[in-house]
Amino acid sequence: MNAIVVMALRRPYTFVVLAILILLYGVLAAVRTPTDIFPNIKIPVVAVVWTYTGLTPEDMSGRVIYYYERSLTTTVDNIEHIESQSLYGRGIVKIFLQPGTDVAAAQAQVVAVSQTVPKRSSSP
Repeated sequence: MNAIVVMALRRPYTFVVLAILILLYGVLAAVRTPTDIFPNIKIPVVAVVWTYTGLTPEDMSGRVIYYYERSLTTTVDNIEHIESQSLYGRGIVKIFLQPGTDVAAAQAQVVAVSQTVPKRSSSP
């Protein structure tokens, strides 16, 4: 530890320059570091929740979600993949779209398809 103090006393300009470089690189690193803790993730997703009180997950999957997913694949453009989950009285469908897809147009198509599914799924 004493060797560093002795060297600093012998070469003060070296340590001043070193301190200035540390300060400059520190400020530069702080400026370049991203500050947003939630980065912009541009994956267009449309989520739909179906509610039918009293329906079991198996019935929700077989009577509503199955027909809905089939209708989505034939009607909505630029679908990358679909994820669905059936719970008691609830069905959650996430429609993942291709990057660059117009989400407003896809949402309009999803709404149009959603209005036809209850009529199909209620028939025996």
